[in-house]
Order: sequence, then structure tokens, then C-alpha cells
Amino acid sequence: MPLVPEGHTIHRLAAMHRELFAGQPLAVCSPQGRFTAGAALVDGRTLRDTEAYGKHLFHHYDGDLSVHVHLGLYGKFADGTPPVPQPVGQVRMRLAGARHWLELRGPTACEVFDPVRAQQLRDRLGADPLRDDADPSTSFKRIATSTKPIFALLLDQTIVAGCGLIYANEVLFRAGLAPTTPGRLVGAEGWDALWSDLRSLMKEGVARGRIDTVHTEHTPEAMRRAPRVDRHGGEVYVYRRPGQPCLVCGTEVSRGPLAGRNLYWCPTCQQS
Repeated sequence: MPLVPEGHTIHRLAAMHRELFAGQPLAVCSPQGRFTAGAALVDGRTLRDTEAYGKHLFHHYDGDLSVHVHLGLYGKFADGTPPVPQPVGQVRMRLAGARHWLELRGPTACEVFDPVRAQQLRDRLGADPLRDDADPSTSFKRIATSTKPIFALLLDQTIVAGCGLIYANEVLFRAGLAPTTPGRLVGAEGWDALWSDLRSLMKEGVARGRIDTVHTEHTPEAMRRAPRVDRHGGEVYVYRRPGQPCLVCGTEVSRGPLAGRNLYWCPTCQQS
């Protein structure tokens, strides 16, 4: 089953789109027709900047208008250099500048926001570990009294924006924390450590374009093992490794449902 792209992917897209299009007037259209009215509002305007917040992407145009995109499970971008090709398939939005074009297919959301609506969306989201303006204490206030499992709390986008299934599983393993631990038992020190590690891992994901979570001593080269083969890529400790030996202790990695998602953990390393 496809996954919603995690926050590092959206931050990479924001950076790429800024580099390709910022400062240029853009031709914006909707070959599919579902975004025709929205495209008309920004067509011909100059793209001022791009922004990522959690799993949400913004294109900010002159006139205080922003295109908000949430890729969801099936959304994806394609890009290239002129000439702009004839649209193939269901192209929700197409941008064209002087030197590059961009197409968006299959997003959960593609809509035009004014500054008020854009801020309302940000206000509904939790702190984003990849943003320098993030305040992890706001997230801690939400978990400090919660009886919900910390795994579920990490996946709640109103608490931590941008953390998805892979990062949630992996950061809890690296912390040696049982995923079912109630949020109220994590404590301020434990939360600070989780946040710091999550931020580091996600920043590395932005830089590399994939999720790698294993320490140097557990890489394929260091352990003389075969690299992980999985469509989601990356070297990980527990995600999608059920029945395989834990890279640290050798115990079989477990899998089970929690909060409607697939949970992976090591019963030995994550007892606390």
C-alpha cells in the first residue's frame, strides 16, 4: 500500500520548486479541469516563495494568494524543461515558467488560499521538526497528560507535523521506548530526546532524499550484511522488518496494529 509522503519529502519539494520557479511569472492551468477556477486566480502571477509545513506544501504568489497542496497517498509531481509536453493522464495543475514546467497529479488537496486560510491550516498543525520556528514544547503539552500510546501521538499531525509511519517506528526504536508507552509517561527529558533525534533524522532525510535511521555500526558495510531491499528504500531498524533479526540484539522484530497503522518494534530493545 502506498504511503503518504513524510515531511522530509515535502521540504525537498519546496526547496526544488523555489529554485526552479521563484521570482518568475508562471502560466498556471488545470488540464484535468478540477482546478480550473483556482488556476485562473494565480495564472500569470509571480511565484514569491514556497513553504513546507509538515505534509503540506504552499506556493506563495504575488497578491497574497497561495496554492496549497497535500499529496496524500497518490499525489506526485513531474517536471521537465521546455517544450511543455501535451498532458497525459489526469493533470490537476500545471505550471510553466521560462525554463521549466511542473505537473501535479492525484493530490488529496490542490486549492487556493488567502493568508487567513493558510494561517488557519498552520494553526491546526503541530510543530514541524524541520522548521526552525518550531517549538517542541507545544507538542509536549499535548502529550504530557495523554494516555494514548506515544506511537499514535507521534503520528497525530496536530501534535507533530510531518512525522509519518517510518519515522515514528524508527525514532521509538532508537529511543528504546515501547510504542505503547502512554504519552504522559514519556516525560520532558524523554520528549526532548525524541524530538532532537526525530529532527536530526528528518534533516538527514531532506539531505539524502530517503529515510536512513541506522547508526554507523549497524550499516550493511559495518555488519557485513546485504543491504535492505524494499520499495521504500533506506536502512532501518524495524520498519517493514517483521520476523527478521533485530540489528542490535538479534530478537525477531514484531509487527502489530496500533492506531489503525502498522507498528513494528523489537520486544527486547523496546521494553521500557
